[in-house]
Amino acid sequence: MFDKFLHPMIIIFFSLSLLSCGGSDSPKQEIPVAVIVEPSISRFSFLTENNPSLTSNLNLSISGNTITGRFPATADWQSMVATFEHTGTSLTVNDTAQTNAVSEQDFSDVQTYTVMMDDGRKLSYSVDVVAFTGLPIIYLTTSGNGPIESKEDYVEGTVTIKGGRNFADAPASVMKIRGRGNSTWFLHPKKPFQMKLDEKSIFLDMPSKKKWLFLAEYSDKTMLRNTMSFEMGYLSNLEWTPKSIFAEVYVNNEYNGTYNITEKVEEGSNRVDIGDDGFLLEIDQLNRQDQDDVYFYTDKFLVAIKEPSLDWDDEQYNYIKAHINAFEATLFASSFRDPINGYAKYMDVDSFVDWYLINEITKNVDSKSFSSIFFNVVPGEKIKMGPLWDFDLSFGNVDYAGDDFPKPEGFWVKDNPWFARLFTDSAFLEKVKTRFAYFKNNENVIMDKIDAYAVKLNLAQQENDLKWGTLGTYVWPNPVVFDTYTEEVLHLKTWYSQRMAWLDEALNNL
Repeated sequence: MFDKFLHPMIIIFFSLSLLSCGGSDSPKQEIPVAVIVEPSISRFSFLTENNPSLTSNLNLSISGNTITGRFPATADWQSMVATFEHTGTSLTVNDTAQTNAVSEQDFSDVQTYTVMMDDGRKLSYSVDVVAFTGLPIIYLTTSGNGPIESKEDYVEGTVTIKGGRNFADAPASVMKIRGRGNSTWFLHPKKPFQMKLDEKSIFLDMPSKKKWLFLAEYSDKTMLRNTMSFEMGYLSNLEWTPKSIFAEVYVNNEYNGTYNITEKVEEGSNRVDIGDDGFLLEIDQLNRQDQDDVYFYTDKFLVAIKEPSLDWDDEQYNYIKAHINAFEATLFASSFRDPINGYAKYMDVDSFVDWYLINEITKNVDSKSFSSIFFNVVPGEKIKMGPLWDFDLSFGNVDYAGDDFPKPEGFWVKDNPWFARLFTDSAFLEKVKTRFAYFKNNENVIMDKIDAYAVKLNLAQQENDLKWGTLGTYVWPNPVVFDTYTEEVLHLKTWYSQRMAWLDEALNNL
């Protein structure tokens, strides 16, 4: 409706009072003055009358050559009709003419709109409209819209992905879903989930598998502690560290917040690769074992057998129980330092060093002796620590482990019985010191990633807080409470920086 009134040159006539040499009685003369109109876009909107997926009109902001805005999650941003005003004779996207309030366009990516004038002058604008928060959106729909209220019993349903700019869309596929976690399941209103697809599939570009975890990150208001620990894992020599992707999650068409979608710690060629006869083990607690779980004791720990599924006292059970106990007995024997027949005979030392350092750097509360201490064994090979898991209560985010725990100073994981013994060997200590220098040299890499993720989550954390209202409120087990997301992230960065400085001095003084 606007185009037909616009022309590249508008001639405006107005009167100029010109005085002749004859004085004040000289006649006045009207002189036409040409005003050159530059190519520009002055308005860019999406109206409900042209876009049925919108519930209200959306007016975009124009700053220089950039036009920005946000689509609601319900918008069909792959097929939107824009309404605009411009001063050109034509408007194009990729050389395709655009008709005001008629042309459909895919705004999954930034689009370039070019205003053209008859005389060849033109100006291009980047139209950048974020889909909701910029994160992929996952829609979980359960059968009959039933609630997900059990850790034991799956609820059947479908899962759909709107990937936005960075991920592929995925049509509805069959899945089943249940709750997961311990304190995170029982204490917090935003629940974590385990989803099992009907068949192995790539999910948010992560390698094909059936099971995927939805971490709620409720007590970690930065939502970054697990991800930053994984980033350290990617820098390490550990064989496998879970991949994770942030996404917005809807459950039965109701927004449920921002989740960290991760690979599950389980056996598999593209997860924990233990082959056909290996073992995935976890140091855990008796009160966390289910009725069907199989475990054994050493002198120091309860060790749960996560993979494979075994019967009590069968051949594999007796093998792995004897093997781990033999390792522990050797570790605490008088000759444990012997490079041939001591602990090094049983364990992959480099994996123990990297696992230790990442958990000590983050001061992960559970890794001292409580849970989520994973290691794996393939018969004929050495015991390997890992993978990393469960870091929401790290980086000082705990108020129940003593007054000194939230502080960046002080050893923690070093007091794990196995590691306490290893630290009495000067050869192991030197490996730790050398390897810590590597992580210290990569401190800025982690700092930059914290900043980058915080930017990526800027809109997401706002929507998540509107849903759950955690900012500025105590959430178990936060030792400190800040009013804003920016303050939470700054606290994380400050704590990490101080922790690295303290460890640098403390390890070198051992």
